[in-house]
Amino acid sequence: MVRFESLRTRLTALFLAVAAGSALMTGLIVLVEAHFHFQMYERQIKEGGYAVHVLNVHLEQALQQSVGWTSIGMVILAGAVSVYVARRIAGPLVEMTRTAGRMAAGELDVRVAVAGRDEVAELGRALNHLAESLARQEDSRKTMTADIAHELRTPLATLKSHLEAFLDGVWEPDAVRLRGCYEEIERLIRLVRDVEALAELEAPSFRLQSTRVNLCEVLGRALALYRPSYFQKGVDLELECTEPVWAEADPERLTQVFTNLLSNALKATPQGGKVTVSAGNAGVWRVIRVRDTGRGMPPQEVTRVFERFYQVGQGRSRDGGSGIGLTIVKRIVDAHGGRVQIHSELGKGTVVRVDLPGCGRDDE
Repeated sequence: MVRFESLRTRLTALFLAVAAGSALMTGLIVLVEAHFHFQMYERQIKEGGYAVHVLNVHLEQALQQSVGWTSIGMVILAGAVSVYVARRIAGPLVEMTRTAGRMAAGELDVRVAVAGRDEVAELGRALNHLAESLARQEDSRKTMTADIAHELRTPLATLKSHLEAFLDGVWEPDAVRLRGCYEEIERLIRLVRDVEALAELEAPSFRLQSTRVNLCEVLGRALALYRPSYFQKGVDLELECTEPVWAEADPERLTQVFTNLLSNALKATPQGGKVTVSAGNAGVWRVIRVRDTGRGMPPQEVTRVFERFYQVGQGRSRDGGSGIGLTIVKRIVDAHGGRVQIHSELGKGTVVRVDLPGCGRDDE
């Protein structure tokens, strides 16, 4: 573990050592100079020089030379300490400042050379981590922009071709073709709505409005929203929740999760199929399962379904989805401290399991 007081401790010890060394050096110089001049005075006394002024001269010389040597020593010591501090602190800080300036100019591949484990080194590591995070976000932004452009291109091209055909008199604007245009517009609206939702979830200001909720009630409201669509397609929708299942969660966000899962299950399940939604307690977890009898997915696609804009069977016909629904699901579940798993077998259906932490009580 990094000790964040190490640099402060070392600098304090350094300056204390400088002060102690200065005092010791001053004392030694004074003693040596005084001793030298008193020896000279004694020799002169023995040689017959008895004038008192000779003693004064030696004392004055001892003081002058002591001050001179002490000043020289202090200058040298201060220079050595300054060079050390400049190399150890100022140098890395100057390099970090230059690196931060290059990062601000868009050079996100620059890094700071880090040595040691003190506060300055930790600051360098934090700056490198910031550069890596910014680089990932920039790559994500570029990828998302390209994906959005790709998703917009198809419906817009379809609408343009239909309108050109109407204007040129090639097609009559009958109900079938107008219905196709309407569906493409709905697809654009869903894409914009999902992108807005994903941007909100990934914003730093995103916060859950958690409260104690009965998951069966939240599921019941989500199923009520989708029952007409299921009835229209001829897919049976069933809820299995015999007792209250309590959790600390944001009911609005959970409704968003469940409606996305129900939408995906409806798209994957053919007429005459069945989708079963269940909720229950499993220790400290509250488990929600959405099971369908649809087409299922091959194993290589199960691992990718949470990626942005990835749609199962992209080589086949697209179902009109935005490819962001499961990304939103995972973001919301992760924000709740939960986990989401998908088990699927091609041709036999899919089970989506959402585990949410409980609230410590299972009843009112």
